[in-house]
Amino acid sequence: MHVLATGASGYIGGRLVPRLLRAGHTVRVLTRDPKRLAGRFWADRVEVVRGDLLDPSSIAGICNGIDAAYYLVHSMSAGIGYVTRDCVAAEGFCRVATDLRHLIYVGGLLPRGIGVSRHLRSRAEIGGILARHMPVTEFRAGPIIGSGSASFEMIRYLTERLPLIVAPHWIRNEVQPIAIRDVLSYLVGALERGPSGIVDIGSDPLTFAEMMYEYARIRRLRRLIVSVPGIIPPAVGARWVGLATPIPRPIVAALLEGMAKPPLVSSPRAHELFPTIKPISYRKATLLALRRVRQQAVETRWSGAQSEASTYEFRDYQGLVREVRTLHVHARPETVFRVFSGLGGERGWLVWKWAWWARGTLDRLLGGPGIGRGRRDPDELLPGEALDFWRVELVRPPRLLRLRAEAKLPGRGWLQWETKAEGEGTRLTQTASFSPEGLPGTLYWYLLYPFHRMIFTDLIQAIGKQALAASPSMTRVGRPRGDFPRQDTAASRASGTPSPRRGSRTPARPERRRPG
Repeated sequence: MHVLATGASGYIGGRLVPRLLRAGHTVRVLTRDPKRLAGRFWADRVEVVRGDLLDPSSIAGICNGIDAAYYLVHSMSAGIGYVTRDCVAAEGFCRVATDLRHLIYVGGLLPRGIGVSRHLRSRAEIGGILARHMPVTEFRAGPIIGSGSASFEMIRYLTERLPLIVAPHWIRNEVQPIAIRDVLSYLVGALERGPSGIVDIGSDPLTFAEMMYEYARIRRLRRLIVSVPGIIPPAVGARWVGLATPIPRPIVAALLEGMAKPPLVSSPRAHELFPTIKPISYRKATLLALRRVRQQAVETRWSGAQSEASTYEFRDYQGLVREVRTLHVHARPETVFRVFSGLGGERGWLVWKWAWWARGTLDRLLGGPGIGRGRRDPDELLPGEALDFWRVELVRPPRLLRLRAEAKLPGRGWLQWETKAEGEGTRLTQTASFSPEGLPGTLYWYLLYPFHRMIFTDLIQAIGKQALAASPSMTRVGRPRGDFPRQDTAASRASGTPSPRRGSRTPARPERRRPG
């Protein structure tokens, strides 16, 4: 079939597309930013169309020649107002998909009776909007368990880090998790089955506490969970869990709200419609997820689609502050690239590790992502995915890596490395850039610069030493040469003021341009 996939950079969509290709389907992918698909092994096998569901004019004709489509987008990470954004996006898609014969959508299981959480109510509302305009198969799923999923990561971090867990009484409520591989099987199988309406999917029910105990048994950990009586709102629990795990507060709150009023499968239609799909147990799903983590073979992570904004373009414009350092390394560019592209995650940042940890902890307290998000793969980076409190903005092996800060800052920041063959080795250039917002941003940069200077100097040195250690035939590492911070302004560029001389402690004096 000719299939359209939205949300291909997300957790489910990023795993679904290659499975559709393996099944022989032709796939068209809709994305706000094609750069976020660069580096995927399947990127050159799909038709990529740029468009934004919030702007119907940008997706006109997106369903031309399409037999079926997957609607796998949501705006929950956008925070306040995500419900309205989701509704606007769904209505916009419906306006351009009037002739679509089959739409497949993933929502959430709804609890019986009243008390549906805002998140689950929103997912059901989107399903209703889509069903009013076209034939739909809406899979309603419980917590999705798989390597890199938000539910699995929340359980993993809480159980690994806390030997004693004091939790609200609703941690004893039953839920029905489902393995990501089963979700994908249902999604692919729906193409052949055709529009089927609402289909609840899930494995055997168990409580969230039992899920944590099961994880502890698999990891051979001794854990105690104590449930306390009384009403503890999920929003309060979300703040606490947000500090103990790298999962953002809006996602944690949605997961906890779903447990406060337990959603369970209310119909056997999944077995009747898809008799060959038999959901695996939570234990087996957890074992498979842990195996993927150990093998460093995590396909996608919950953080891959966290950022709502399109990739920023890195431009040297008025008000941008930069700190540039260069180092000659007696190693090949490929070797140097492997070192700096492997930073973060479990490997850490080579130098001043306590400072990176402290900055990440402060960021979490301020509501940012912190450094607990880690990275999907220890060696490979793809555009758009998360790396601690950074987002990969651009990667061009073995020449360039640019990270954009998502930490709470009074401005916008980037960290970039470039390699260039020079003589018998490589010229490594490390650039820290910051676009301050008003006086607080300017004070932030200059007050912290002495500290940043030490960190960035040691960082580029450590990268060079590690690259040299991986190149036995080379014997020397050069001394770093640094451009000290300056603020580029329109006036300075117009007057021809050059950058400070490398290695100097004071900016170079302005030189008069010669005519011609």
